[in-house]
Amino acid sequence: MKIISIIGARPQFIKEAIVGSAIRDIGIYEVLVNTGQHYDANMSDVFVKGLSIKEPDYNLEVGSGTHAFQTATAMIRIEETLSKEKPDMVLVYGDTNATVAGALVAAKLKIPVAHVEAGLRQHPKDMPEEINRVVTDHISKLLFCPTEKAVENLKKEGITEGVHFVGDVMYDLFLKMRPQLDVDGTLARFGLQEKNFILATLHRDFNTDDPDRLRSILNAFGDISREIPIIMPLHPRTKKAIETNEFRSLTENILLVEPLSYHDMMSLLVGSKMAITDSGGLQKEAYFADVPALVMMPDTGWIELVEAGWNTLVDADREKIIDLALNYEPTTQKKPEGLYGDGEAGEKIAEILNSREGRR
Repeated sequence: MKIISIIGARPQFIKEAIVGSAIRDIGIYEVLVNTGQHYDANMSDVFVKGLSIKEPDYNLEVGSGTHAFQTATAMIRIEETLSKEKPDMVLVYGDTNATVAGALVAAKLKIPVAHVEAGLRQHPKDMPEEINRVVTDHISKLLFCPTEKAVENLKKEGITEGVHFVGDVMYDLFLKMRPQLDVDGTLARFGLQEKNFILATLHRDFNTDDPDRLRSILNAFGDISREIPIIMPLHPRTKKAIETNEFRSLTENILLVEPLSYHDMMSLLVGSKMAITDSGGLQKEAYFADVPALVMMPDTGWIELVEAGWNTLVDADREKIIDLALNYEPTTQKKPEGLYGDGEAGEKIAEILNSREGRR
């Protein structure tokens, strides 16, 4: 059996580290295609090296651009690759332009699609990630859900065939890598003290491309950092937005660093007081690391963490971000267990792909 796995953005490298290894271990022949959506070496190469991911067989070098440009260019180059390789199935991850491009091309070539991280839903419905995941789910043959809520979401849309609750592959990876994290060494490198700093990330287009939202968030970070240090790995999109809007003065008190490896990010997260983020991945990883997160989104695909009282939606509300960051009191509820499976999602996905159900 030959599977083509398509990745293109930072979170997909993380997921591929688990699923790719599992499917190769079970004897499936994998061809790895990197669309090159994250063309910056700090956003991609560092993850390939840090997680021992298989070297991509193809790098399509799509690069940056509008959503239409990225998706269309990826589709053209993916079609050429699929026509050449003739795989039995195409495996896509998450909710990026690479995801929907790979799913659309495969479906039109009548190649079955398997979607890892299927069934997530959130508002606003017009956000690119939401559009990508809904389209991908509706044309996939196999849908691997990270939570029971994701299974329920698909059922509401009439999707019940080929749906599997397998757990979250990012949880698999965290459990695997946790013993290797150098928390003390990483904190010392950045001059930080354990549980006395906040880890922040900011990259969603509705936050970076709206000057008012971006100003509100950066102002909040600036105010918070006068009381407790904030370290923020700077995404290329955010860096460009700060420069374009001449907001550099708003970041003077924030410790801005280049994008970090998975090991460094998780070491910082484990050692932090809390995370403030608009990253879907970091919301969950904070839970894995026993750290609360303030989520700078109006809604989240990981709503179960909000409902459990672990994470809090703060949108771009400056006062709310400041108040909760400085006055946060840990939830009195017991941390909910088992939301993301048992740490064996990768193996379950591989077994299903290798079964009769995963074959043509």
